[in-house]
Amino acid sequence: MPTEKASYRAIWNLSWPQILMMFFHFWVGFIDVYVAGKLNREVQASLGLITNCLFFLLIIAQSVANGAVAAVSQSMGAELRRRAQRYIGLCMELALLGGVAIMGVGLLFRDELLLLLQVPPEIQSITSEFLGVYALLLPSYYLLLITNAVFRARKEVMLPLFAMILITVVNTAADFGLGLGMWGLPRMGYRGLAWATFWSVMAGSALNLFQIWRKGLLTSETFPPMRWIRSALPYLYKVAWPAGLMQVLWQTGYLVLFAIVARLPVENISALAGMTVGLRVEAVLFLPGVAFNMTASVLVGNALGAGNPDLARRYGFQVWGVGVVGMSLVTMIVWQYIPELCRFMTPDLAVQPQMADYLFYNLIAIPFTLTSIIIGGALNGAGATWYPMWIFGFTVWCFRLPMAWYLGHEIMQSSTGVWISQLSSQVVQAALLLGVFAYGNWQRFGLMSKRKKNGKSA
Repeated sequence: MPTEKASYRAIWNLSWPQILMMFFHFWVGFIDVYVAGKLNREVQASLGLITNCLFFLLIIAQSVANGAVAAVSQSMGAELRRRAQRYIGLCMELALLGGVAIMGVGLLFRDELLLLLQVPPEIQSITSEFLGVYALLLPSYYLLLITNAVFRARKEVMLPLFAMILITVVNTAADFGLGLGMWGLPRMGYRGLAWATFWSVMAGSALNLFQIWRKGLLTSETFPPMRWIRSALPYLYKVAWPAGLMQVLWQTGYLVLFAIVARLPVENISALAGMTVGLRVEAVLFLPGVAFNMTASVLVGNALGAGNPDLARRYGFQVWGVGVVGMSLVTMIVWQYIPELCRFMTPDLAVQPQMADYLFYNLIAIPFTLTSIIIGGALNGAGATWYPMWIFGFTVWCFRLPMAWYLGHEIMQSSTGVWISQLSSQVVQAALLLGVFAYGNWQRFGLMSKRKKNGKSA
């Protein structure tokens, strides 16, 4: 068993590259929005719509990635490297098949998707072209997400960072070059932004595949026979579907929350703008939390696979402690500059107080939000995605949204009621997840018990 010092060193070594990777990810989105704004507001609006649509197109890859982290990290912890390699091959096959299938759906039903998104007529042509290019990149995007998950599960966290740096460089250069016509490149406008995303994701995916090949993970043993697939696929499915459904419940919950704010009886437009801008500030504080989520997944899965559930629980709580304490200190610093942040982010005098009110409640919620993110990651690493799915679904749909409507529309008749519902739901959500992780039997979802029972090596 590692010493206390060694445990925290392992947390830091796994976390800092992923924190840096998340900031590069943030930079990519920031540059896209910035260059789109340099073109016109129609492009910026279209980009926002299609970015939300892309999340749903990637849901299969994100679900399989959760399964890959659980299966590969636990196999590595159990020193069953052949089983780990076969799970890598199986996940890559699923990623490619899923990416091609969803690409076909996106291309064949493009008009229906635009109708579903309620795209305004004035930006339909722009959004349609974005959707067409984004659909073409789905196979490579699926492979990028799965290979990143595989590297994390193997504790090779520098490799996803290298891929993200390459994506950032290519995307930034192509956004300014093809979007705005800089450096002698043709000015393609919004089409340039779409193709910048395409080529940057292709570059990152190609680099990951090269690294997979260089490490000897693309051999005949990587891609398992059908007999093995039939026995291994149920575990991936058991981990993946609750993770995917949880993401759908969470994201659609945010869409409904936006709708509740948009229908407030007073100052609804200012409140909606304040929430939108406030989310940008809040997202910066979430980025390290997502990195700690990934770290918790790997360490818990690795320890559980090694047959040490006590160490797995200990790792989860240690990552939670480091993440919550560290980011709470950062949040306290940000708290001191809420008025300045509001003036910097928006010149609108009606939006500034709404943004300040949003940040007041949601910065208080940061420790609870990070608890949900990190403990949720620990449970994902154990394969226990069933717990976060039910807890997130319950707190969002049975607690946050009804409370937001009741306080915002009936009692307080202002956006403050909505922000209070967010804070309250995060407190409940964090308490439930901590209770499950401390006292629940989440270890039963791991591959460890199955391996011990069967006595097999792969």
